[in-house]
Amino acid sequence: MAAESGDSAVADVLRYGAGLLRRHGLLLGLVFAGLLLPLWVFGELADEIHEQEAIAFDEPILRFAHAMAREGFNEFFVFVSKIGYAWGVVPFDIAFVLVLAVLRRYREAVFAAIALGGSGLLNVGAKLFFARDRPSLWESIAPETTYSFPSGHAMGSMTLASVLVLLAWSTRWRWPVIALMVPFVVLVGLSRVYLGVHYPSDIVAGWAVAMAWVAVVFLSVYRMHGRPWRRRSIEPGNA
Repeated sequence: MAAESGDSAVADVLRYGAGLLRRHGLLLGLVFAGLLLPLWVFGELADEIHEQEAIAFDEPILRFAHAMAREGFNEFFVFVSKIGYAWGVVPFDIAFVLVLAVLRRYREAVFAAIALGGSGLLNVGAKLFFARDRPSLWESIAPETTYSFPSGHAMGSMTLASVLVLLAWSTRWRWPVIALMVPFVVLVGLSRVYLGVHYPSDIVAGWAVAMAWVAVVFLSVYRMHGRPWRRRSIEPGNA
C-alpha cells in the first residue's frame, strides 16, 4: 500500500511538471537561458576582474587574432566595429523605437526604449566600477580611451539582437531575425578582439549582461499582460 501511494505521488509530480512545462516552457527557458545563466557567467568574470586576476583565455585569443592581421581584414573589422555601435546600432536603436511609437506599438516601444537605453547606461556604470584597462599587447589601428570591461559594442549589439528576437518570436520573422543577428553579434565581438581594444572576457561579459538585462526588462514590461508570446492580431488597440 505504501509503495503504491509513493508511485502515485511520483506520477502526480511528473504530470504536474509536464503541465507546467507545457504552459510556461518558453517563460522558464527565458528565465534560465536569458537571465540566470548569463548572470552566472557575468558574475564569474566580474569576480576575476574585481580581484584583478588574469583570465586564462584572454591573452592567447588576443595573440591568435593579431596573428590573423591582414590589410583586407583590417578594413573589414574596422567597418564592422563602426556599424556595431556609432554608425549602425545606436542610430538603428533610436529609429526602431521611434517607428514603434509612430505605429502605436506603445508597449513594444517602451520595452525597446528601456532595454536599449538602459543597456547603454548600464555599460557606462559597469566600466566606471570595474575600471579595467584596455589590452596593450600591440598598438591598435582603432584605439580607444575608455575602460574595457564590459564591452559596449558587445552589449549594444547583443541588446539589440535580444530585443528584436523577443519581439519577433511569435511571428514568421523569428528565424530570419535570428539568422541575421547571430552572425552580426559574433562579428561585432570578433572585431573588437581583432582590433586589440577588448579582451575576449570583455566581449563575453558584455553579451551576458545584455541578455540578462533584456530578460529582466521584458519580463517586467509584459508580466501583467498574460503570456508575452501569445499570438495576437497587430492592431493599434492591441499594442
